[in-house]
Amino acid sequence: MSFTVFLGNLPTWVTKDDILSWLRAENLVADEVKVIRNPETQESKGFAFIDAPNQEEMESIIRRFDRAPLEDRILRANPAQPPRPKGERGPARPFTRDGAPPVAGMGAGAPGADRPKRGGKKHKKGRPTPQSAFAEELAKAL
Repeated sequence: MSFTVFLGNLPTWVTKDDILSWLRAENLVADEVKVIRNPETQESKGFAFIDAPNQEEMESIIRRFDRAPLEDRILRANPAQPPRPKGERGPARPFTRDGAPPVAGMGAGAPGADRPKRGGKKHKKGRPTPQSAFAEELAKAL
């Protein structure tokens, strides 16, 4: 079983040594740290994988780093997902009977299809009624 942590939303300057020193400062242990880099520029892509020796250590790393502030960012830490086979980009999309891809947001199975439409009442000019005091002030300015 794998005990790998995904650590995301990292600044591009973060290195493997930085992450290892953060772990040591918190008395956390990692078997391996891999900062993912762009193969052409060698610049960090903003995320890393941390291999923990066991489940408890993985959970401790996640608790410590998930939603931790770093500069003007909030880090994300969670159990890493297994890698996808090469060429696979995401979930398969269904097609309509005529072979065309469905229009986003349409159809009974589409995400949000069961949610009510937004917008509220209409003004005389056909604009939606603002939903907040800020929206009202903005609407007046426009």
